Amino acid sequence: MPITSMTGFAREAGVSGPYQWAWELKSVNGRSLETRFRTPPGYESLGEEGRKTIQSALSRGQCQLNLSLSRTSAPPAIKINDDILQSLLDALGKLKLPNGVGPATLDGLLSVRGVIDFEEPQDENVEETLQQDLKNGLVRLVEALVEARMGEGAALLTVLKGQLGSIADLIGQAEAAPGRQPQVIMERLKAQIDQLLEARNNLDENRLYQEALIMASKADVREELDRLKAHVEAAHTLLDQGGAIGRKLDFLAQEFGREANTLCAKANDIALSRIGLELKAVVEQFREQVQNVE
Repeated sequence: MPITSMTGFAREAGVSGPYQWAWELKSVNGRSLETRFRTPPGYESLGEEGRKTIQSALSRGQCQLNLSLSRTSAPPAIKINDDILQSLLDALGKLKLPNGVGPATLDGLLSVRGVIDFEEPQDENVEETLQQDLKNGLVRLVEALVEARMGEGAALLTVLKGQLGSIADLIGQAEAAPGRQPQVIMERLKAQIDQLLEARNNLDENRLYQEALIMASKADVREELDRLKAHVEAAHTLLDQGGAIGRKLDFLAQEFGREANTLCAKANDIALSRIGLELKAVVEQFREQVQNVE
């Protein structure tokens, strides 16, 4: 199962009778799954339905669901009131027009109030059809968001595996660092004591060796390197497993950070310190990317 990102965006739009509608859904990082919706008045039930659909498809992320709806202007239907028009014609037929007054014209009769009515077209099935179109669009919207998050997840997988490769490489460099060798530590300690006491001939070699062993033990990073390698293997296993592994990866990222900090604290030469600092930088990058994994 592939990993998915918590970041994504989807949009579904359409026309239903005189209505134009558009669903938009975006998601960002979140510790749990949270869904908010904004719909026009009277369509709140669709927002709640969208929340349930999202909860059945996702496990983590902050989601914002929006519905925009507008009605297109349709030309009104014209209706002529035949009864009123006929009454006018009958009344005019009985009139004796004065000299200089012409007979009534058709446009004059039609301008009389009540002769013509303008009515908005009515369709009893418009609202029912709109509701169904919006529900179908909502299903497609969530499916599109899931696909978008999977696409982001595929790119994220490449980044995370590359960072794990860098961490593994730095672990190898730390293992090969000359400063980790007990003999090197002993020679460094001896040089420091010779410089301070300026009495090389009076040094107790056995005591010097014991002190070197103590210093080497305190500076040994073998356990940290072993744990780091184990964390790298565990992270690869999770990434290959896929699914909702974000929380587990986040825990591993914290463990990476602890071991890298300890490595830097115990480093006994400049080369190992530099490796530790670079390791901390890569681990921090890994941790930031892990925050996007569902």
